[in-house]
Amino acid sequence: MNHSNAFTITNPQNGNLAFKLFHFADNNHYDHLQRNNYYSLIWVKKGKGKVKADFAEHVFEENSLLAFSPYQPFMICTQETIEGVAIHFHPDFYCIHMHQQEVSCNGVLFNNIYQPPFTAIHASAETTFNMVIDQMKTEMQNAGLAQYELLISYLKIFLITASRLKKEQLQEATTDVTNTKEPFMLQNLKDAIELHFKTKHAPSHYAELLNISAKALAKISKAHFNKTLTDLISERIIIEAKRELYLTNKAVKEIAYELGYDDEHYFSRFFKTNADISPQGYRETVGFAKATSVTGI
Repeated sequence: MNHSNAFTITNPQNGNLAFKLFHFADNNHYDHLQRNNYYSLIWVKKGKGKVKADFAEHVFEENSLLAFSPYQPFMICTQETIEGVAIHFHPDFYCIHMHQQEVSCNGVLFNNIYQPPFTAIHASAETTFNMVIDQMKTEMQNAGLAQYELLISYLKIFLITASRLKKEQLQEATTDVTNTKEPFMLQNLKDAIELHFKTKHAPSHYAELLNISAKALAKISKAHFNKTLTDLISERIIIEAKRELYLTNKAVKEIAYELGYDDEHYFSRFFKTNADISPQGYRETVGFAKATSVTGI
């Protein structure tokens, strides 16, 4: 345990961070580029600013929850003091991929390439979050029997509450733009990427699929996702590669082939450029859930 504002549990096997909860009263922690081997939930209670994540920059308001996946690059830029609470947890402590049916936060809170990486927190969610954080603190100060299990239960409540809120806000945002023709194109583009990202890696492929000029599609992608189409496709491939590296014992060559890369070395360079770590390095530091334990979940 650290001082009263920070509570940390480390993995006894390797000494790495397993779970951490801490309060911050400035931006010293996040004012430089982060690439961590764990999930981060950063609740900015006071203050606003910009968050740079992956290939995009977004403005966030006070009372926002920012969510980032392992090795997702991010940085918070502010002109004013920010205050809040952060929860960091390693996939070996709690893996959102394995427990997708329980919390449904993958593709919503985390690994959502189509939306900004934050959620606006309203009053009822704020009450829940504060209660859960207090319970976590109490448990970490007075560790008892089955501490991990209890903390994971609190973490699940936090994740489910945040995921529901994000889904509500996504539905409201969709309703707001249904008067224009572009939402159909946006949805068609999302569907096309989800369907074909393993075989079609070039923006021109999607322009052909959707019967639209490459220039027009590029403009729509930039306007609505604040990213180029190449960035969207690359991010989607990387998310799938990370999932396979974590959940399976497949060789990197096999994962590369399944994602449409015949050359394992080319794929490894592509992964390292986007994730800032090699595929093998990712597997070793984020953890590797053996196939036997996956089937038992």
